[in-house]
Amino acid sequence: MKLKLKPHSLCIAILFALFGAGKIAYSVEFNTDILDAEDKKNIDFSRFATANYILPGDYLLTLMINNHQLADFTIPFYARDGKKDSIEACLSPEMVERLGLTISAQDKITYWHDNACADLSALSGATVSGDLSNAALRISIPQALLEYTDPNWVPASQWDNGIPGLLLDYNVNSAVTWLQGDDQMKNASVSGTTGTNIGSWRLRGDYQGSYTSASRGQDSQRNFAWSRMYAFRALPQMGATLTLGENFINSNLFDSWRYTGVGIASDERMLPPSLRGYAPEVSGIARTNARVIISQQGRVLYETTVASGPFRIQSLSSAVNGRLDVRVEEQDGNTQTFQVDTATIPYLTRPGQVRYTTAFGRPSTYDHGIEGPMFANGDFSWGVANSWSLYGGGTFAGDYNAVAIGLGRDLYNFGALSADVTQSWARIPGQDSRVGKSWRLSYSKRFDEINGEVTFAGYRFSEREFMSMGQYLESRYHDGSVGQDKELYTITANKSFEDASVTAYLSYSHQTYWDQPYNDRYNISISRYFDFASLKNLAVSLSATRSKFNGQKNDTLFLSMSLPMGNGTLSYSGQTNNSRYSHSLGYYGRIDNRNSYRLTGGTSSGGGNGTNGQVSGYFSHRGDFSDMSVNASYVQNSFTSLGLSLQGGATVTGKGAALHPGGGNGNTRLLVDTGGVGNVPVEGGRVRTNRWGIGVVTDMSSYYLTSTSIDVNQLDDDVEASKSVVESSLTEGAIGYRQFSLLKGAKVLAILALSDGSHPPFGASVMNRKGQELAVLSDGGLAYLSGISFGEQLDVVWNGQKQCYVEIPKSLPPLAQLLLPCHSMN
Repeated sequence: MKLKLKPHSLCIAILFALFGAGKIAYSVEFNTDILDAEDKKNIDFSRFATANYILPGDYLLTLMINNHQLADFTIPFYARDGKKDSIEACLSPEMVERLGLTISAQDKITYWHDNACADLSALSGATVSGDLSNAALRISIPQALLEYTDPNWVPASQWDNGIPGLLLDYNVNSAVTWLQGDDQMKNASVSGTTGTNIGSWRLRGDYQGSYTSASRGQDSQRNFAWSRMYAFRALPQMGATLTLGENFINSNLFDSWRYTGVGIASDERMLPPSLRGYAPEVSGIARTNARVIISQQGRVLYETTVASGPFRIQSLSSAVNGRLDVRVEEQDGNTQTFQVDTATIPYLTRPGQVRYTTAFGRPSTYDHGIEGPMFANGDFSWGVANSWSLYGGGTFAGDYNAVAIGLGRDLYNFGALSADVTQSWARIPGQDSRVGKSWRLSYSKRFDEINGEVTFAGYRFSEREFMSMGQYLESRYHDGSVGQDKELYTITANKSFEDASVTAYLSYSHQTYWDQPYNDRYNISISRYFDFASLKNLAVSLSATRSKFNGQKNDTLFLSMSLPMGNGTLSYSGQTNNSRYSHSLGYYGRIDNRNSYRLTGGTSSGGGNGTNGQVSGYFSHRGDFSDMSVNASYVQNSFTSLGLSLQGGATVTGKGAALHPGGGNGNTRLLVDTGGVGNVPVEGGRVRTNRWGIGVVTDMSSYYLTSTSIDVNQLDDDVEASKSVVESSLTEGAIGYRQFSLLKGAKVLAILALSDGSHPPFGASVMNRKGQELAVLSDGGLAYLSGISFGEQLDVVWNGQKQCYVEIPKSLPPLAQLLLPCHSMN
């Protein structure tokens, strides 16, 4: 049978475009005489006579406010006042709360359908429009009726707490090293977070464990511990986070210690992006493929494997404060340790705003015991005026008390400066009372005219008798403390020389003590990019670190040069560490967006160990279920090492479950649902849905408006996406849920016929059992069906009701044209 497409197909397409995109529900009449249809009496345009007409029923739709997506809801559509041609969406009071309306606008809203559905008609300029083709309910409201918004931020009323679920995130690192003389060492470590989400509450447990063994008859050592058990939730109206259980003092004024109790702290992430602070950064140089562990008071905050050479870790949470312990474990068994002070400048408070932290409880130990008196701790920072901030706080714990007061000043073109003093009183049984002060000066400045920045510079001096809470607990319960601070100098700065294509970075800290040798650490790097003859985008970088810890000195100098070549980069590096030197030639290549590798070979000499050859390799793969890296090294006359790292997680909810790469130790994530369609690329293919159509995007920002999209260019040929972008603004630790609208299946031409040989009317709709429209009938029952599954049943709708259904055959010959009987619904 040969099918003929007539000009009326273009006419109906134009009509749909004109009347299907309207925002206001108004009725129109169609002049069917313009259509080239054989049976002009068998036409049903009733659902197009009213803009955005939707049949009564329940629909899973994305609630959208001014084109921003809020969340997915099951939204009922009812006939208003019993009129069949007046079908309206029922907005529940819960949905209205999520719109972010001002209080005065909320007071104008009335309700219908037994006070279950909101009527927004009293809000001048507000419109509500259903969009089934994109599975959305679009609400347009004038900006004057809404709370403050930002292009990348929405008010607290529109934040999404996500759905209930379970999660398990892990980070596994393992290595086997064969030393000269047939000695063998094995080590493995695991860290991560597990927990559950219930409403706005997040219950979490942080864990860490390790295993080591050697071949010299030594017993293997293994341990596993729950390092922290806690629960937290956002308090949006206070702009703060409530935490219960085991926690660490997070203060700009006082040092950090572990406690069990309750804490409330304002969270800058709840502010618009332009008003938020910054996260700390850790930098250094790895002499071999190495494991970097960042911890605070024994709790692992971040762990990763890095290739040999300079590294900069910038992915720590902005909520991290205080002094961090950094441990770099090299493959040859050597270890670097140093500390990084992440203190921020406490005067950064906008006029009229108050930032604060409070905590109540008792100090606790790593093994969950209680050790110390009841205490109350708190600090605040108040923006007094445009250029002044007042801050202070106190710790009160019976035999230990401390108060602090400070003042911050915006110097405008000269940067910003703050100064504060802390007074402590401590009584330890059997010892004299200790009373002392600690002074601090902090400075920050961005030099736009020279494209440079002093990120943080500070000086602190503590008297001999001054004690922090941590020192007091150590002295009272562990027979004395060591490392009593005296002076601390800290600076972090960077500068770009655009004309010379040079970038410089510097970090420096100098810590002196009353009772032990001083510690020094600096890291400086200079990079330049340039062209030479026919060679383009060459790069040269020089990095140097010096550290002196407990009287032991460690110097490292690293020189690297790189040249883009093909799909990768050819590089040279030279390194000196104390009296030993090494040179290597390497190649870094990207196989695709998920796979990369690095190969190096060279020599090392000096230090009384002669000259040895060395080779190493590093391979990284982002899989569907886990991030993986494999590294291997061989050093002549020294060792051979093989390592493996895995990072990923599992997220389980009532909407679906998936294994996934990343995880971020229990942090915010988004569960995406593609309606049972598997292998769908999300976020440029970094995430792919599993066989059940579920995927998890783990690198989601908290309280930040984020778009997540399907890469339509990588979709299979039999898959179409009518809704390929979703938006979300999730609270901290939430498991968000969003659905994409996809059709997967065959595409065929068909003629639908009723039992008496006639056809369903021109304009009738063909829908699958998920409520998705697959086609609109043309003259003579002609339909182009897309996204069909063989053997499924499809409903045909006209006059506002499901009138009949068709059954798709279980198999089809190639290029078949179907004649489908339409069976009565009775």
